[in-house]
Amino acid sequence: GEDVRNNFLGHLYKALDQKGIYTYVDSEELRKGEQIVPALMKAIEESHIAIIVFSKDYASSSWCLEEVARIMDCKEDRNLMVFPLFYKVEPKEVRTPREKYKEAMLKHESKFGTDSKEVKRWKKALFDAGSLFGWHLKDGDESKLIQRIAKEISAHLGRTPLYVAEHSVGIESRVVKLKAMLNLESDDDVIMVGLWGQGGIGKTTLAKTLYNSIFRQFEGSCFLANIREASKGCRGLDTLQELLLKDVLLLQQRLEVSNVDVGTNLIQHRLCHKKVLLILDDVDDLRQLHALVGGGKWFGNGSRIIITTRDSHLLTYLRIDQDHVYEVRELKDSEARELLHKHAFSTHQKFNIKKNLVDCVLNHVKGLPLALEVLGSFLFGRTEHEWQCTINRLSRIPNKTINDVLKISYDGLEKDWKEIFLHIACFFKGRNSEHVKKVLDSCDLEATIGFKILIEKSLIRIESKILEVHDLIQSMAMDIVIQECPDNPGKRSRLWLYDDVRNVLQHNKGDCAVKALVLVPLELKELSIHPNAFTKMRELRLLIMRNVRNSFKGPIWLPNELTWFEWDGCGPWIPKFSSGPKNLVGLDVSEVSITGVVKQFKDFHQLKYMKLSNCESLISTPDLLCTPNLEELYLLNCKSLVKVHDSIAYHDNLQVLHLSECSELSAFPNVLKSKSLRDLWIANCPKFAKFPDIPHKLEGLKELSLQGTAIKELPATIENFVSLERMAISCCEDLASLPPNIYKLQTMEVLVIWNCTNLIVFPKYEESVDPSMKIGLPNLRHLDLVNCNLFVVEFLENLSCFPFLRELGVRCNNITTLPTSISKRYHLSQLAIGGCHQLQGIPKLPPFSSYLGVE
Repeated sequence: GEDVRNNFLGHLYKALDQKGIYTYVDSEELRKGEQIVPALMKAIEESHIAIIVFSKDYASSSWCLEEVARIMDCKEDRNLMVFPLFYKVEPKEVRTPREKYKEAMLKHESKFGTDSKEVKRWKKALFDAGSLFGWHLKDGDESKLIQRIAKEISAHLGRTPLYVAEHSVGIESRVVKLKAMLNLESDDDVIMVGLWGQGGIGKTTLAKTLYNSIFRQFEGSCFLANIREASKGCRGLDTLQELLLKDVLLLQQRLEVSNVDVGTNLIQHRLCHKKVLLILDDVDDLRQLHALVGGGKWFGNGSRIIITTRDSHLLTYLRIDQDHVYEVRELKDSEARELLHKHAFSTHQKFNIKKNLVDCVLNHVKGLPLALEVLGSFLFGRTEHEWQCTINRLSRIPNKTINDVLKISYDGLEKDWKEIFLHIACFFKGRNSEHVKKVLDSCDLEATIGFKILIEKSLIRIESKILEVHDLIQSMAMDIVIQECPDNPGKRSRLWLYDDVRNVLQHNKGDCAVKALVLVPLELKELSIHPNAFTKMRELRLLIMRNVRNSFKGPIWLPNELTWFEWDGCGPWIPKFSSGPKNLVGLDVSEVSITGVVKQFKDFHQLKYMKLSNCESLISTPDLLCTPNLEELYLLNCKSLVKVHDSIAYHDNLQVLHLSECSELSAFPNVLKSKSLRDLWIANCPKFAKFPDIPHKLEGLKELSLQGTAIKELPATIENFVSLERMAISCCEDLASLPPNIYKLQTMEVLVIWNCTNLIVFPKYEESVDPSMKIGLPNLRHLDLVNCNLFVVEFLENLSCFPFLRELGVRCNNITTLPTSISKRYHLSQLAIGGCHQLQGIPKLPPFSSYLGVE
């Protein structure tokens, strides 16, 4: 107002100027009628802080009122910090105009009208500004207040934006998503958000950019960088607590924190009513969270806490739900290319590097921002030949700067988790996670919890049950193993490179350092393996070779500690154990002399998984009572196999039995009592003619698949598969009937019968022998009867069977009609009837059907 312009305001301006604060004061020259001139509007928009001095005569000026309205607009739209100064006027006079403010507003209403939008806007601006925290001078010492204001404004301006890397790419779209998670419009509660991802993925850059865009919306803010390193040492956490308090409270010097407990209490007591923005960068330990944020309830409503970490379990511990965890992923291809160009090429430099070289670099780094920055900067200004040399070197030796950052997550693992990670990175990338779990569990490594921890640490991912590892993380892991003994592969813990394996096995150079050897070349390789190549590898647990032939014609001796052995095509000479394979858990061999296997069977006490492929000399399976722990048995393409030993029918631990392409198999146990059997699959065994009887209830079997067999019927005792969920029968051309007891399968969800051309009738529910059963196949959701020569589908008429059927297929049958009752199957959404050439019409369908397949 005019009443303070030439005295109080002048002294305040001088005090701010002496603090080195550039201050803009409006003046008479800037006034132009009732409008704010562009120069003043520009000054307001570009300011970090606005101080509104409310004096007694302030509201008498419509120009002043317009200015305060514009300032409050900028507070809302541009995060302008606004502080009111009530100069010899009460805040309530400003909020709800009283005395001189009331008189002034009445004059404005008489001039512009009571319902004037401008007057209403001014009143709202006065209320909003008058409700803000600021300063109030009644009759005190003006000079002391001026010095206090200058000091506090100086402290507020100390909250400057953080430096963010110049060449950031793909940040803005991610910031938008994070702002939505933060729900900045609400002050009802404290919200915590986690940024999770592997090292070098850009978490810190993203957090800094987010901080810069929102920190002025909070009463206090703090960005604690690199907490993992900063918290080390005897006073690491104490120092971080001091920094947090200093930054949020805008102190000129740190509060003294004698220990973590004192710091915890100080944070809770000093900040419990303050709306703060707190970013904890690179958290890797629960103690850091306990010392700095507790459970997030230490701060005032409206506060936002953002945590960047490589370990998602820390976020889980803080009860941060998945909706508030943002996984920072690799850059998209276009973003990665843009970032590489920004670092590798000058804006004025003509692009003269071949595209294929750029593509090689991009393929190597797979969208990792740190790698793009490091390699791009290194390649800046270099020739094509130097680019090619760099690419060649990277394929052999990882970049140290990138490697050191990625290795931090590995260094923080416990011993067993390191073992699991190195196994996955060196051997099992791209493999089925469930199979790999079995392999690792055989080595006494708890793979289930290990996988979870490695996922939480951003070292691996599992997508559609396939293990995935970023190429650079895989290179880092392989380099760790190579550095165990750079010049002698035989003294490393793991071997996987063809040249290294050939050197060690042909010349018998391995020793007790070797824990695992996995060789899976893309093309068939031949090795001449020394017969004692493995005997000195006393710690060898895993031996997996595929697409490898041994040209040495003689037996090979394996260490007794081996727990998992796979060799696809190992030839007629199956390796022998010096004192028996007492520790072997997994065995997967093909094209071997089965006699060698049978002789060692009595020692397979720990064996859980066995797969025999293309064993043409195998006529009968051995007595499985010698393998009491066997859980899974696969017999594939054993052309001479005639008989499966009766012991298989009584094996208590057997869970999976797969017989496939065994063209002579005709003798199978007459009964099946394997109480743990969960999955039975018999495929393309054309002489398998009789399915065994099931005399007792088997609660384990979930899936039954019969394909290409000679069975004519299924036994009535099939009802004893009381937990069966899925049954598939296909290409069983002799199958003429199904037992009515099939309706007793209470848990069956999927029934598929294809290409059983002798099956002309599906049993009716009424033929079931149990009158007490009110609903047949109550859980069936999917029924497919395709190319089975069905003439009628009367079984569909009774709505008491499969009442929740969703998908029905009767393609390629001889049916002429569908029952009208099908319209009352209200859960049916898909009906496939193509290829039914004698079908005369389609009745009214259920109201919720979404798919009808006809030809």
